[in-house]
Amino acid sequence: MHILSVKDPAFRKYGRVITNVDFTQLVEEMKKTPVPDGVVYEPGINALEALPVKKELETITYGEMPVQIGYCNGHNSKLNAVEYHRSSEINVAATDAILILGLLANVAEDFTYDTSKMEAFLVPAGTGVEVFATSLHYAPCGVDGQGFQVAIVLPQGTNYPLEGAHQKVEQGKAPSEDALLAATNKWLIGHAEGGLPEGSFLGLVGENLDVSK
Repeated sequence: MHILSVKDPAFRKYGRVITNVDFTQLVEEMKKTPVPDGVVYEPGINALEALPVKKELETITYGEMPVQIGYCNGHNSKLNAVEYHRSSEINVAATDAILILGLLANVAEDFTYDTSKMEAFLVPAGTGVEVFATSLHYAPCGVDGQGFQVAIVLPQGTNYPLEGAHQKVEQGKAPSEDALLAATNKWLIGHAEGGLPEGSFLGLVGENLDVSK
């Protein structure tokens, strides 16, 4: 894949680089978090949320909404799925990392999405970016096969288990957007090669993108 920088103008439709928040302490604390062979996501980590940057992000970036700070770490080079939220997500890279991004506006009426429309962006270590709510994204990817550590900031409660009843995928099709809901504030469209749990909507059409190719 052709990989652009988050400083490239092409990134502006997906998000922005955050320049008015100091992420130094968060990056240092992130360096203590595990980097497994696969990918692990934790929505909220006490050691990260105890840092002063949490209050700063709540005040400056999220307009006084409460947030959670967790991480997505590991080794990965593939897209596997896309997700979106009803809110922006902040990613703070403790290591170099690559984000594969698309636009929610390009999801078809049957909730399928052509992966050829996606673009990849390098987030240098120490950089924080806001990924807009209108952007499709998933787990970060490492650079040149290396592991990655990325802090994930979202409104409080996001990505936790659902409590209510929602529509299900029927014969491989999603009867409504509600069938895409995989966790609180998380709508998910998977790829057939992505290894998602049974019952997930596999609506990604085309190649399971791989940043190593």
